[in-house]
Amino acid sequence: MAQHNVSSLIKEKMNLEKLQIKFKSPYIAAFFLIALVSALLYLDNASSIRDRETGKDRDEGDPVALVANGTRCDLFSGKWIYDVASRPLYDEERCSFMLDDYACKKYGRKDFEYQKWRWQPHQCDLPRFNGTALLEKIRGKRVVFVGDSLNKNQWNSMLCLIESSLDQSSNKSVVRYDNLFVFKANEYNVTIEFYWSPLLMESNCDDPYTHSIRDRIVKITSIEKHAKHWNDADILIFDAFMWWLDPTMTLLGETWEEKSFCYNQTMPISKGSYWGINTDVEIMHVAESIIQKMETRGLNITYLNITQLSDYRNDAHPSIYRKAFLKLSEEQLLHPLRYLDCVHWCLPGVPDVWNHILYSYIMDS
Repeated sequence: MAQHNVSSLIKEKMNLEKLQIKFKSPYIAAFFLIALVSALLYLDNASSIRDRETGKDRDEGDPVALVANGTRCDLFSGKWIYDVASRPLYDEERCSFMLDDYACKKYGRKDFEYQKWRWQPHQCDLPRFNGTALLEKIRGKRVVFVGDSLNKNQWNSMLCLIESSLDQSSNKSVVRYDNLFVFKANEYNVTIEFYWSPLLMESNCDDPYTHSIRDRIVKITSIEKHAKHWNDADILIFDAFMWWLDPTMTLLGETWEEKSFCYNQTMPISKGSYWGINTDVEIMHVAESIIQKMETRGLNITYLNITQLSDYRNDAHPSIYRKAFLKLSEEQLLHPLRYLDCVHWCLPGVPDVWNHILYSYIMDS
């Protein structure tokens, strides 16, 4: 299977209230499906920058990183480069939007090497992330991240990435309207929002804070309840992953392969063909099949999968360095491996790369 990337749909705006998708499988792949709805934006002129590794000049106003030697570049075939000169892109403690869910330093992590890696495609370069250029590009637009806490992870990353480009007097607060969390950059008339809908369709897990329900019920044809809150968005970023996995799945601790845990990991996995222990390529084929069916309905879809590039970063999860939203049992305290968070990501970290790639596609649109 050819490597794909961060999953992006660039298409004419559609009426999502009328869209009904029936899944033949209760699984969605462990990837992030990014949908750019009606991204009819204009390229900005940006200053050329110096490539840190090769010394070459490149113009961010050119078709950024997506085209190399006349062909489209595979942004997801690459490697992680340790780059203390340009990483991290922001400081956890200085980001006004930082959520406790992803604040690993705040909760005791002492090694910070995980913040200093950047993703380097083999055959081209990602453009430098420029928050001001992005905000100018999406001026007057509504951007909505729709999904679960992993998409919230990416949304939180995006707010931290653009904060330094906001006016000093800009309001840095997020306002909640039920499932919708809204930040507005007034000087650009831009809103960057997160909408909690972990299964995308109506379910009994739709409360943003009270959703730890083992027996999940989903109305598989009911998307309108949620879609009416984001069907007028200019840019939509969808994700669906863990919430579609079988909730009765049993994982026997201490039996996984070496380095499959994120506990005490401080370096990325260097094996070039590595896939994470929880990554199921067959599930990805299910997702691809669904996307193909959507294309037959007239949707212009480009599928880009970031799973593998993220799988290398076992070092970048919160692990034990996280806020405990439920009181830990004595057994958990005695056995840290039983309450690891190897799903979400510390910030700064891997979600910054997802947004960096999203940025390159928006700027290239």
